[in-house]
Amino acid sequence: MRILVYGAGNMGSLYAALLKQSGQEVSILARGQRLADIREHGIQLEDFVTGKPETVRVQAVERLEAEDAYDLVLVILPKDCLSEVLPILAANRRTPNVLFFGNNAAGPRQMVEALGRKRVLLGFPGSAALACGHRIRYLILSEREQPTTIGELEEGRSPRLQAIAEALKGAGFPVSICPDMDAWLKTHAAEISSTACALYMTGGNPRRLARTRDALLLMLRAIREGYKALSAQGIPITPKNHRVFQWLPEPLLLAVMRRMIESDSTSIKVGHALHARREMKVIAEELRDLVQAANVRTPSIDILNRYLDERTEPIPEGSAEIPVSWMAVWVVLAVFALSAALLSLGM
Repeated sequence: MRILVYGAGNMGSLYAALLKQSGQEVSILARGQRLADIREHGIQLEDFVTGKPETVRVQAVERLEAEDAYDLVLVILPKDCLSEVLPILAANRRTPNVLFFGNNAAGPRQMVEALGRKRVLLGFPGSAALACGHRIRYLILSEREQPTTIGELEEGRSPRLQAIAEALKGAGFPVSICPDMDAWLKTHAAEISSTACALYMTGGNPRRLARTRDALLLMLRAIREGYKALSAQGIPITPKNHRVFQWLPEPLLLAVMRRMIESDSTSIKVGHALHARREMKVIAEELRDLVQAANVRTPSIDILNRYLDERTEPIPEGSAEIPVSWMAVWVVLAVFALSAALLSLGM
């Protein structure tokens, strides 16, 4: 497969390198110093788990010309950069498949208007990548946690989607084909926006976030508010296992999220959010449009969004003034107690 990776940031470089290493014909579009670095030194990686360094030589190009022909253009750019590249992608009519990889709470309308519906695919990377000196430190997420996820706008499993999935799997990425990629992206936006703002609220330090109950509570409640807004518009929470946020009692969710954030891999997983405040502002605006359309109250989202402004002071580490809601726990215990009583009476 002849592939152009449009975007030479950490994630674009990772996918370009591993796809090339797997035998695909890959080029990567870069500019300025990044273009010069790739041409001179290749793409330099470091596996987060093993610490193994490697260098992959990938052809670097400076632009996408109208007459260039690729089987696939994989666009891996921040959402705030998308509008400037759409005219360039639209001018190139010789590439039938353009896969947009990244955060998107607004839906595919902007891409469809520029390229036409048949050319557009949506997806999201199942990996984390962070610059570490001259190398890109990366972690490929497991299929259980978050595989690389791709989808058509309408069809479930088209031949072209299967071919792209096989190429990604061959490069070492677990892959999931999602029948409703727009819902997946909106669900993820509700989660990543709340998580990023909670990190900003605690000074961008994951360990401080794990030790600051107020920020964790606001993050969990903001995710639930985002889910409520999506559900109010008939947008299903996708994937289904993320619906646990809607029903699991708050104290249990708090414990689970604290353990996840305290893990050694959290720093690389949240690295993009910490360095992408401009993109997070765009995603927050897109979510605000969804919330307003749903007419849902979002007090936790409103508080967290204040921390998108770099001038807003972080809260003190360990702040625990917001009370935890135990109501769901008592309801569950009451149901169990009632069930046990009825069983003892033979009812």
